Amino acid sequence: MKPLRNALIGSPPSEGTDRSLLHFIRTLKQRYLAIIGLDLKLQGSLTVSLEALLPSLDLAEATLEKRLLKEQDAGDLRHIAVIGPTQAGKSTMINWLVGQNVAEASPLAGYTVHPQGYIIGPSPLLEDSIERYFKGYQKTPKACLSANDLHAFALESLTPSPSALRDIVLWDTPDFDSVDATRYQHAVLRIVALADLLLIVVSKDKYGDLSVWDFLRLVEPLNQPTTLIINKTDPAARAILLTSIEEKWRQFRSDPLPEIITFPYWSESERCNQERDCHQLLIDTVRRLSERHPTKNASTPALRLIKAHWTSWTAPILLEHGFEAQWRDRLERVQMDILDRYQRDYLNHPNHYETFQRALAELLTLLEIPGIGAALMAARTVVTWPVKQLTRMGRLATGMGSTSEGSEVLMLNHLAQHALMDISESVLLASTHDPLEQRWWDNMRQRLASTRQQLLSDFERATKEYVTAFQPEIDQTAHGLYEHLEEHPMVLNSLRATRVTTDAAALAVALHTGGIGVQDFVIAPAMLSLTSILAEGALGHYMNKAQTQLQQRQLEAVRRLFNEAIIDPLKSLPLEMDPSLRIGISPDSLTSIRECL
Repeated sequence: MKPLRNALIGSPPSEGTDRSLLHFIRTLKQRYLAIIGLDLKLQGSLTVSLEALLPSLDLAEATLEKRLLKEQDAGDLRHIAVIGPTQAGKSTMINWLVGQNVAEASPLAGYTVHPQGYIIGPSPLLEDSIERYFKGYQKTPKACLSANDLHAFALESLTPSPSALRDIVLWDTPDFDSVDATRYQHAVLRIVALADLLLIVVSKDKYGDLSVWDFLRLVEPLNQPTTLIINKTDPAARAILLTSIEEKWRQFRSDPLPEIITFPYWSESERCNQERDCHQLLIDTVRRLSERHPTKNASTPALRLIKAHWTSWTAPILLEHGFEAQWRDRLERVQMDILDRYQRDYLNHPNHYETFQRALAELLTLLEIPGIGAALMAARTVVTWPVKQLTRMGRLATGMGSTSEGSEVLMLNHLAQHALMDISESVLLASTHDPLEQRWWDNMRQRLASTRQQLLSDFERATKEYVTAFQPEIDQTAHGLYEHLEEHPMVLNSLRATRVTTDAAALAVALHTGGIGVQDFVIAPAMLSLTSILAEGALGHYMNKAQTQLQQRQLEAVRRLFNEAIIDPLKSLPLEMDPSLRIGISPDSLTSIRECL
C-alpha cells in the first residue's frame, strides 16, 4: 500500500478560503487573548470562559497553516506524534520506535516542555519546511533547550536501526495535564495538527482522567489514524480495562474505537524477557497503521474542526453583536421620543410654531407694489433702525437676551440635552451578571460621559447651520403662496391696497431687521388681521396645505440634524472603545466567514 502522504504536502481545494479562515481564527484568538490579559488583572470570571476556547483555536490555526505550507518536494516522510499526560511512558515509546535511547525519561512530571523531533530517513528540504511551520519558535539543539524559553523546538536526524521504523518524523511532546501545561499547550497542538498518526500514551492510572478525554474529543474532527497505548497495566484486569475505555470512548467520541495496545507493568526480572516482544508489537502496529489511506470525506479536517467549534467560538461575538443591537435600539427609541416631542411642542403647537410665520413675513415683502418695493423696503429699514436698537438695548437691560435664535433653536438644544440624559440613564441602569456584557456597558458609560459635552457643542453648531440651510425652504413656501395669489389678481390687488397689509409689511421689515421677535410679529394686530384675511380668502386652503408641507420638510430636516449630530456619533461609539475591551468582528464579516464553511 502507498503510505500516507507527508503532512506538509498537498494543495487545499481552495487556498483563498483557507487564508480567509486562517485570518479570522488569528484575529479571534488575538482579541480573546487581549480580553483575557486585561481580565486577569481584575481576576474576573471572563478569563475561564475565553481560555477554554484557545486550544481549539490553536489547533485550527495550526491545521490551516499546515495546509497552506505546500512544499511539493518535501519528500514522503510521515509525521508520528507521541502524545500523552505526565508519567505515561512516552519517552519509552519514542526509544522503542527509533531503536535508540534518544528520549530521556524522568520521574519528574512536566520534564519535557519542548517538542522534540527525530527525522529517520532522507529529508533534503523537510527541515526548512518544519522551521517555517514553527514560526515564532527557535530551532535549538536538544542539549541547549531551556525551560525558561518555551518558544523553541529540537529537530535532529537519526540513522535508522535495522529493526526501527524508517521514513518518518517522530515527535516527542510535552504533557497536556500538568499544572504548567497551558504554558506549552500551543506547541503540543501544533505537533498534533502536523501528525499523520497519533499515538496516545496513557498509564492505567491516567486513562480515566478528564484531561485525556477532553484532548481526545478536541482532536476528533481531524479524523487522524490513532492508536491508544495503555501502559503499566495489570494483565489480569485487561478485559475490565478495555471495557471501561470503550465506554469512555462512546461517551466522548462518535467515531469507532481505535486499536488499543496494552503493555503490562514489569518487574526488573521480567523486563528483559517481555520488552523485546512489546517493542516489536509497537513497531508492527505503527507501521501497519501508517500505511492506511486516510478516510475520504468531502469536508477537510480543518473545516470539520472549525464547524465543530464554531458555535462556542462565535458565542462571545454574537453576544457583543447583541449588546450593539441593544445600544442601537435604545438610540432609536430616544430618537423617536425626540421627534415626538419636537412635533408636539413645536411643529403642532399653536403658540410655539414660528417657521410658517417667517414664510408669511417673506410673503409680505413680495406683496410690495412692483417698482417701489425696493425703495419702500430701504425706507422702512432706515425708519425702524432706531426702534431695532432700542428694542435690543431693552432686552439686554432686562436680561431677556437675543431673540434671533427663536423658540425652535432653544427647543432643539433642550431636546439634545434631554436625549443625552435619557441615554445616560438607560446605560447607567444596564446591569447584568454576564462579565463580558457588564464590561461592555461599563465602557460605554465611560465613553458616553467623556463625549457628552463635545456632542452638545457640535449639536449647537449644527443647529445654527440647520437654521441657515432651511431658510430656502421658507422662501420657497413664501414664493409658492405668492404665485398662488398671482392666480387670483383681485385678491392680490386687494391685499396690496389694504392698510393692514402695509402695516403688516412694516412689521415684516422689523422682523427681518431684528427689531422685533417672531412672537411679537405673530401677535401684532396687523399680522393677525392679515392672517385672517388670507385664511378666509381663496388662499386659505392652499395656505394650510403649504404649512403642512413645510412642517413635513422641517420634520425631516430635524430628523437629519439629530441623526448626524447626535444619533450617528453615538451609534459609532462602540467602535471607539479600547480594542482590548471588544472583539470587534462585525456581523457582515462573521457572515462572510460562515459562508466559507
